[in-house]
Order: sequence, then C-alpha cells, then structure tokens
Amino acid sequence: MFEKVLIANRGEVALRIHRACREMGIATVAVHSTADSDAMHVRLADESVCIGPPRSRDSYLNIPAILSAATITGADAIHPGIGFLSENARFAEMVVEHGFTFIGPTAHHIRLMGDKAMAKETVARQGIPVTPGSDGVVETLDEARQVAKMTGYPVLIKAVAGGGGKGMKVAFDEAGLEEAYTLARGESAAAFGNDAVYMEKYLLRPRHIEVQLISDMHGNSVHLGERDCSIQRNHQKVIEESPSPGLNAKERDFIGRLAAQVVSKIGYHGVGTMEFLYEDGQFYFMEMNTRLQVEHPVSEMITGIDLVREQIRVASGAPLSFTQEDVVFSGHAIECRINAENPDDFRPCPGRISGFHQPGGLGVRVDSAIYDGYAIPPYYDSLIAKLIVFGITRNECMMRLRRCLDEFVVGGVETTLPLQKKLVRESDFINGDYDVHWLEKTLARAALHKKADKKEE
Repeated sequence: MFEKVLIANRGEVALRIHRACREMGIATVAVHSTADSDAMHVRLADESVCIGPPRSRDSYLNIPAILSAATITGADAIHPGIGFLSENARFAEMVVEHGFTFIGPTAHHIRLMGDKAMAKETVARQGIPVTPGSDGVVETLDEARQVAKMTGYPVLIKAVAGGGGKGMKVAFDEAGLEEAYTLARGESAAAFGNDAVYMEKYLLRPRHIEVQLISDMHGNSVHLGERDCSIQRNHQKVIEESPSPGLNAKERDFIGRLAAQVVSKIGYHGVGTMEFLYEDGQFYFMEMNTRLQVEHPVSEMITGIDLVREQIRVASGAPLSFTQEDVVFSGHAIECRINAENPDDFRPCPGRISGFHQPGGLGVRVDSAIYDGYAIPPYYDSLIAKLIVFGITRNECMMRLRRCLDEFVVGGVETTLPLQKKLVRESDFINGDYDVHWLEKTLARAALHKKADKKEE
C-alpha cells in the first residue's frame, strides 16, 4: 500500500480524497494555487506545495509543477481527482515515467475512452447497444447529410474530444444541419484544440443513466448500480439519484452486468462510469468517464462501499475487496449540487462566505470544502457543496432532502439553493417523471411566467 499520496486537485474532491487516505493511514500532499492557500484540503493535508498562480493552466494543469511537488515531497502515487488532469492520458503516462503510481486507469484506456467515436466503436464490438449514427468521425458536410438521411432527423453532432456539453449541437431538419455542423466543429476546436465530430440520432425524451464500475488488475469487475442523472442544464448535471425511478429491476441488472463484463474484457482497471441514454426500454451508450464522478457519493450511500478507498487499493495492485455477489443495494439516495451561482441566470457569484450552516441528521451527508469566512475564488468551477441524502424509500429520501435544503445556509454569496428547493417540490420530480430535457423546459416555463407577472405589474 502507498505511504504518501499527492492529490492533484482542489475543493471538495481534494478533501474527499484526503479523508479516504487518512482513514487508510496514508499521508497526503496537497498542491494548490496562490488563490487556494487557505483552502480546507491545504489546511488538513500533511504537506502542501504551492504550484503556481490562480489560473488553472498555471497551477492545476501545470504538469511539471505537479510532478516536481511529488518529487520533493517523496510521494508514492498521484490521485488526479475530478476534472483538470484526471482524463489526460499524457499526464497519466508522465506520472508513471517519473516513477509514481497514477491512481486511475492506464493511459491507453484513457485515450481509448476519451475519443468518443473510438469508445463507441469499442463497446459496440463487445455487445453494448449504441445510438444509431456515424461510423466514426464525420469529416465533411456531405457525409453529415448522408448520416442524417440514414438515421432520420433530429440528429446530434458531438465533439470527439468533447465534454460538459461543449461542441454539441442539434439539427432538427436539413435546413439547420449546415449551421449545427459548422458550429459544433468550431466550438470543439476552440474548447479542445480538435474539431473532429461524429453524429448520432437525437432522442426526444431520453433519461441519462450511468453505471458505476470498478475493476482491479486481476480481471475482476463489479458494478455498483446505476444513477439517474437526467436533471441537467446545458448538459451539466444538477440532481442525481439512485436507483433510477425510470428502470425496473430486470433492466438495471441487465445494464449493470453487461457494463461490468465489457470493462473486464477490455482489461480496464480503476473506477469508471459508463453512461447511457435510455428511452422506451432501450439503452444507448454515450461515453465512458475514466475517473471518479462528482456524483459518486450516491452509489456509496446505497451500497456502503467507499469508492475512493477501493480506487486507491486497486491502484496499489490489490484485488477488489468484494465480489458482485457481495454488493447489497439498499434504500434510495439523491444528490443536489450546490453552486455559487445566481439561481435565475446561473451567473457565477464568487465572494466571501458570511455564515455557513450545513444540515445533518440520519442519512445526511454534505461533501464540501467551504467554511464560514472562506473566499470563493473566481477562477474555478462554481460547485461549492454536494448534499447527499439517503432514505429507506424514495419518498422518505425526498422528504428528508426537502428538510435538509431548507436547513442549508450559505451566506454572503448567491447560490442555487433556492432553485433546488423548487425543483424537489415539482410534481414531475416527485413522480419520477422526467428526462434530460425536463429541467430546461421547466426553467423556460418559469421565465415566461415571471415575464408575464412583470407585465401585469
């Protein structure tokens, strides 16, 4: 087992990894920008190293600085966390080349699954159902027209190197195809330095279902059930829950076991998440994330398994500490992402927190690195806390979630707490009747009502 792990990340996920290491008796090294000198993970780590100025490219994306920090502190391994360099194959290679263990999959698998078109082709060969669309990259507008003719409109044009909704455009008919294709390629080039795109059929009312997976280096692969991540805005997840209210027991067992079999066949090791669209009883593969997910606590709550602890064990070469038959699914869990944003227009709202109270009680977990007096910097993602609630039934979980959101206090900055309070009281959410387009439609209706009310005034 490792003696010292460098955490190449920040915020709540850095604190989450630190806590897992501490419980395993592993010393931690926190790296940080000058803007994060007072961050909680920096305060609690055994050692800390400043790796650069505030902007990510000069600090958290500064590979030489991170490797130097690992060298001078004598770290055995580097945990990339979530975002930043977590799915950077070259970083994974360089970590190993410099004599450290990368706590994650191999660079080969990061590349394989990071290329969306290649990932789709790989899993399709292993029996995973995929959305009808192009066979790889669509290089010309004429090719795009041919694919659209084959699948039928609407079609979705997606960046091969994409993520977070960037480089993703919908064409509802032939008249809109050229604009969507051109915009997707331009946005992809700007965001990822790669303008390659592929195409697939655009589903009208799909759910976003993802399967949590973990595999070791000895050929063992296990799934920890599915999460429903359909409540999202601009392809950014807002609320996640498990089990999905849209699946039955037979469906969730089928897709979980199939996904676990596939990662075992391709020799994958570490944690990973296979993501699907689900509509009318059919699953369609979207992508695989080769890292820890923001919403991993949902799976931990219903299984009692510490994913980060297991991730670290697997990276050290140890076999999984449990089999598929050992995994017991119990109850229901829901996670709300709390962002420092205006709840109406989602404008980031960095600033100093003046008053912080988090909810508690049975079945309540808050993953956050903020505290009273903490200054939220303007340079990074606006996620400041995750509220995860467990209940024996979905109804019990929802009632507890409403109570917790009402108790949650973050003063001094605007947050999305008011929005979350409204969403969990919507009848569609209560009934589990939602899809990936539901939130944006709900927000559009609310904006129209607000505009109408102002006119009446």
